Amino acid sequence: MVQVAAVVRPQDGRPFAHVGRGGLEEEEGLPGQRAAHLLGVLRVVPPHTHDVPAPLPESRQGFGGSHGRAGSPSPLGCPCRAGSRSLPAATARCCRSSPASLPGSANRPCRAAARRQEEPGQRSTAPAARRAGAGAGAVPGAAARLPGAGRGAGSKGPAQLRAIFLHTEHEQRKSKTITQADMKVELLPALTDNYMYLLIDEETKEAAIVDPVQPQKVLDAVKKHGVKLTTVLTTHHHWDHAGGNEKLVKMETGLRVYGGDSRVGALTQKVSHLTSLKVGSLNVKCLCTPCHTSGHICYYVTKPNSSEPPAVFTGDTLFVAGCGKFFEGTPEEMYRALIEILGTLDPQTRVYCGHEYTINNLKFARHVEPNNAAIREKLAWAKAKYDSGEPTIPSTIAEEFTYNPFMRVREKTVQEHAGETDPIRTMGAIRKEKDNFRIPKD
Repeated sequence: MVQVAAVVRPQDGRPFAHVGRGGLEEEEGLPGQRAAHLLGVLRVVPPHTHDVPAPLPESRQGFGGSHGRAGSPSPLGCPCRAGSRSLPAATARCCRSSPASLPGSANRPCRAAARRQEEPGQRSTAPAARRAGAGAGAVPGAAARLPGAGRGAGSKGPAQLRAIFLHTEHEQRKSKTITQADMKVELLPALTDNYMYLLIDEETKEAAIVDPVQPQKVLDAVKKHGVKLTTVLTTHHHWDHAGGNEKLVKMETGLRVYGGDSRVGALTQKVSHLTSLKVGSLNVKCLCTPCHTSGHICYYVTKPNSSEPPAVFTGDTLFVAGCGKFFEGTPEEMYRALIEILGTLDPQTRVYCGHEYTINNLKFARHVEPNNAAIREKLAWAKAKYDSGEPTIPSTIAEEFTYNPFMRVREKTVQEHAGETDPIRTMGAIRKEKDNFRIPKD
């Protein structure tokens, strides 16, 4: 597993914007695999001994099966298999074998991944990353460069590139705690742009964790809050969400692991639409939202007789200003998930999604509705949050209806952009457009 905040360019020391900020999955077409194509040029940097999720993709679980269409495993998730923006065929010969097994010369084609032009509009990583790992908390040796690292890219081989890396992304992104009278939610950044969520019942101090891909980080948060972890809520089976389940249940025995798909690791109870469960005194209702995966579940959390806003954990179905790719579903299914299920929740429901994709999503939303003031305001706000290292999560259901094009498919402005008059066809059209959208610089 590769977990990096940034990879600096050999020629000028600038970070590649592809690493982090949602560029790996949503924009680069490497769904859920956290830049596995860079394994040949980066050192593996696990932040904790117990934080390498199992199974790793190159072992028992193929990439296609873990975060793509079921039953279509592919070789290592390299750029030449990365979907709509594939590299030229000349670079593809590196992709037939695991980089770990290739000698230095055979590994050279993978350098194409490091030579790719930065995605327009992808913003560089946190200020600490731009300082090449300097300061407290840096991984030892993280800023080390081999002799000649400042020379042109032509002088670089895999050995030099392996030495050019920064400390892990999770050290750069800040956690955040949302405290209410009835519940507390701590946002735990994970991998390059994922979020795990520690849900705490304030009355009983019982807790659940949503998508615990980094188990040790979860247990550190549990200890910090002094709560009892009893429950794992898994939104879907993809590796970057469910990959830590098996290790967590070994580290913390007696956990109940819920999910809507038999592909979820360490599953103890498979749930279906409207299944209800408890976390202390909190009610959790399971909402089946198939499309991104066929077994995707969102978890809607309420407290009886509470005036506080509910919470919904949406995984990769609903993002701030966006939605997940339709890996195992159709526009009809996503329409039902966003409009007929999530869209009918209490408008003040706080939305806790699976990834930090907000800025790029809002840039696409602005492209769809250039005259929408709510989009422009939210984008400016999100850029300021990101520049200070803060999450842009949560939003609310009511807010999503003002700036999320996938929840605005019934609006005339969105339909006119798509050239459709039917909201479901509009959903399909703008998702296809988003899949191939090139992020602008501003």
